[in-house]
Amino acid sequence: MPYRQGHWYVGLVLAVILAGFWATYWSPIGHVPVTFHVHALSSSAWLLLLIVQSLAIQRRANGLHRQLGLASFALFPLLMLGFVLIIDLSAQNYARAVTPFSLFLGPSFFWGMAVALAAYLTLFYKALKHRTNIAMHGGYMLATPLILFESPFSRVIDQFLPWLNIIGSDGPRQVLDVILISNTLAIGFAIIVYARKRKTGAPWLLAAGFVALQSLVMWFAPDMPVLGTVLQAYAAIPLGLTASAGIAAGALAGWLGWRAGGGTQRPARATA
Repeated sequence: MPYRQGHWYVGLVLAVILAGFWATYWSPIGHVPVTFHVHALSSSAWLLLLIVQSLAIQRRANGLHRQLGLASFALFPLLMLGFVLIIDLSAQNYARAVTPFSLFLGPSFFWGMAVALAAYLTLFYKALKHRTNIAMHGGYMLATPLILFESPFSRVIDQFLPWLNIIGSDGPRQVLDVILISNTLAIGFAIIVYARKRKTGAPWLLAAGFVALQSLVMWFAPDMPVLGTVLQAYAAIPLGLTASAGIAAGALAGWLGWRAGGGTQRPARATA
């Protein structure tokens, strides 16, 4: 079975999320806006699903794995909704000039989440398309946590490992420093996995490409006024419309991936 230690890897990502967001989300959870609840809980549920799926397939509980796979069709659109809510929040804070921080970093957060959304849609589609190929399916599913690894780990660096910030920019750009470092580590990890699994390592190479694109966009976004102009226009779109589009995109990715992988044909074995 490929990825025998996959559940430990996803568990580590979940631990990083708990540590990175403890001060700003988990500790004051009762006073956090609904937007963050949707994003945090759907993202955490996605990681838990990956952990249980990985354990199930390693223990030959194929029936449980398939049931959780079906559950992913309901969870994934909610995951995309959480992404869209954060994208909308970044656009609204930028358009309203809530703080100098949101003015400078709003474009970075907006475009970084947009790339993340595109990455998740692509990886989930491909995971379903290749569901009869154990290694490819598992690779695409397990690659998804890498896409937003920068979000919690950059906070871990800032709070507990400041010596890792070897860039040392001034002001708000310090946030982009730790995001770039976190993404560099994620890319390095993905390339190592790809090097060890050349024949079936395409999912990790694809994930590394998305993370690299995210890094570039987030780093240069504050210096590109045209990207801020897009935020202004996006902020004028009703939230109901963008939220519905996010849910629909998640559902469509699942449906298209399933059809591309053989429609109603049931795979003999699958893994995450």
